[in-house]
Amino acid sequence: MLDSPASPLRLALVAEDPLARGALSRALSDAGGESLALVAAGTLVELEAARAEPPDVVLWDVGLRLSEVDGRLEPPELGAPVLALVPDEAAGELALAAGARGLLFRDASPGALLAALQAVARGLAVFEPSLSPVRPTPRASTAAPSSQEPLTPREREVLALLAEGLSNKAIADRLAISEHTAKFHVNAVLAKLGVQRRTEAVVRAARLGLVTL
Repeated sequence: MLDSPASPLRLALVAEDPLARGALSRALSDAGGESLALVAAGTLVELEAARAEPPDVVLWDVGLRLSEVDGRLEPPELGAPVLALVPDEAAGELALAAGARGLLFRDASPGALLAALQAVARGLAVFEPSLSPVRPTPRASTAAPSSQEPLTPREREVLALLAEGLSNKAIADRLAISEHTAKFHVNAVLAKLGVQRRTEAVVRAARLGLVTL
């Protein structure tokens, strides 16, 4: 996360396509100027070798060849929130399920892209309107199964903090409970939503209208 509003944004750009990578690097450098410290690479390995400091945010261009990913996307794991650039809604769903904190289309303007990166670096979730996980879709508008056990008020609080991307320890600190108790509530939320991962819980909860990203 950014150290302060005056700190340059440390951006790690991962884009396999060299043309896209070059175009994004130039556009962002022109738009950001001295407020941006950008390191770009085609793969995570190349990026690890090139960067000197941990990034504040990762810009991940997923590319166009989604037919080759077998229904899954692997985001760059750099210990920072990820903003994904996607070609369409299907890619957006995959990127969101993979843990992306924000989604924009690949043709987003440099100004919009820079503003989104700043927001994601500060812990916010940013979505192109048509890519928002809470917009009505045939799957999203389906009501929760009647057999689903409802969340308790405390579990709803925990779910809201999960949507903010908080760890178990941070949830415990925010709610003034032990980390063990926070973990218990997180596991209960995952079980009731029928998922195994925290990101999946947030996505499903958003589709059910339990949280707003």
